[in-house]
Order: sequence, then C-alpha cells, then structure tokens
Amino acid sequence: MHLLKFDWNPVTGIDIIGNFKIHFYSLMWVAAFILGWYIMKRIFTKEKISLTYLDPLFIYTVLATMLGARLGHVLFYQSELISEDFFSIFLPFKFKGGFEFTGFQGLASHGAAIGIIIGMYLYRRKYNYKSILWILDRVVISVASGAVFIRIGNFINSEIIGKVTDSNFGVRFIQDEYYKSQIVKLTGIKDIKKAYAAVTDNPQFQNLLDAVPYRHPAQLYESFSYIFVFLILWYFYSKTTKKDQPGFLFGLFLILLWTIRFFVEFSKEPQGDEYINWFSLNTGQWLSIPFILIGLYFMFVYKPKSTVK
Repeated sequence: MHLLKFDWNPVTGIDIIGNFKIHFYSLMWVAAFILGWYIMKRIFTKEKISLTYLDPLFIYTVLATMLGARLGHVLFYQSELISEDFFSIFLPFKFKGGFEFTGFQGLASHGAAIGIIIGMYLYRRKYNYKSILWILDRVVISVASGAVFIRIGNFINSEIIGKVTDSNFGVRFIQDEYYKSQIVKLTGIKDIKKAYAAVTDNPQFQNLLDAVPYRHPAQLYESFSYIFVFLILWYFYSKTTKKDQPGFLFGLFLILLWTIRFFVEFSKEPQGDEYINWFSLNTGQWLSIPFILIGLYFMFVYKPKSTVK
C-alpha cells in the first residue's frame, strides 16, 4: 500500500517568454469548457433546440463562471486584495511588489456557482426559448464534468492541499511546502525549476524532502467523486423522465456536489487568511450548506406554476 504514497513536484506549465507561461491549470479550464460545450451541443441536438442558442450560452457560462469564481475567492478568502492590489482581482497580473504575470489564480467554486446561476438568469432574459430551470437542469451536467478537470488543475498546481496524514494515500507537495524564493535560498540553485527538481532528484537535499509532510490529495478526492456526480446526472437526464421535472436535476446537482465538498473539507487545510471556523466547520463547509438546502427544495418541495415551452 505504500506504493500509493508519492512525491508531487511537477512542471506546472510551459515557459513562453519572460515570466509568461502557459499553465496546465489554465489548460484544465479550457478542457472543462470545451467538454461542457460538447455536452450541451449533444443535449440541444437531442431535444431539437436550435444551435444558434448554444454559442451565446457558452459565452455567458464562461464569463459567469470566471467572474463569479474570482469575485467569490476575493470576497470569501482574500478580501485584502480590494485595497492592496485591486486590479489583480480582474487581470492575470500581480501589481503589488512588482509586476508579474500570474494567470488567473484564486478561484472559488462557491463563487462560480453563484455566478453561473446569475449568468443563466441574464442569458434567459435575452434568449427566452426555455425556462430558467430547464437551462439550469442541463447546464449543471456540463458543470459537473468540468469540475473534474478543475480539481485536477488544482492538484497540478499543488493548491487546495489536504491536511497532514499518515494514511497510505499521502502525497508530499514539494512546491507548496517550499516557495520559490525559499527553495532557491535553501538549495543555492538560482534556476527555480532545477532547484525544485533537486529536492526530489538529488540525495544532497534529502533533508529538505524529509521535512515535507505527507498530506491528503484532497483535490483528487473531489475530482474522482465529481465523475460520479456527472454520471448520476447524465443517467437521470438520459434514462429517466426526471429531466421533465423542472428543477430536479439542478437540485440533485447541488445536493451531490456540495455534500461531497462538505465532507472533503474535513481533509483539507483552511483556505485563505480569512476563514470561518465555527463549530469545527470551515468556510467551505458553511458556504456549502445553503446550496444543499436549495437543492433539497428544488428536488422535493418546488412545484412550478407553469411550464414554459
């Protein structure tokens, strides 16, 4: 079982020029959106919905997801950016302490969920061909598939790490334990990639490796679980009549995804400097509870007054 333990010290992107690089995390977002577009195209085709509505839906979804995720992270976990580095909230650059291309870092799934709901409401106001719940019932299938890739991206970036563990599933996140300036100083190697590589490849730095604790790969726990969220949603959509019950798939998605998030949080380290810890529950767990309750409402209580055809 010890073979399941491993050290994680990957190359996180492809250098282009200067500080600019293509991050694999960003590519995971691209993969998520492309797969989501394909799934929605299949749904539109199956239900004989004009594909002219598909590209606008894609654009609304992308913008709503990214804006919601970014603003959610800032509001829930890193509000100091509002006063300390405001433009970094909306741009893929860091301005405080020197200009640096960072990519879009710091994205919160709770904010993304709120953003998507608002985005679908605005989309429905402009393209009134089905009800808002019809749209949400189907968009969440794509969202569930995309969530699988996003958490893989978090794993590649060694972010949203788990708590220290002595279980057989522990991972040593080298790049989370040692920051760039720190690893250069500790190894004496100026090239950051070579400095990180030396920790795992050079016996001379075995003491640095030994100091890194094994942690739960919480990102992979979530990613693996979200595969089943997608499969369950797709089953109810394609094999049952529940797709015709407004709000059912949307509610099921909220319950499944945020229940998984609630329990995986027990294995995660707290995120951000400003986090809640009430009754042994953290920020992510408290933010998940309202979504679960909303899901229960749409699955078991909500009764539409009329159905928009």
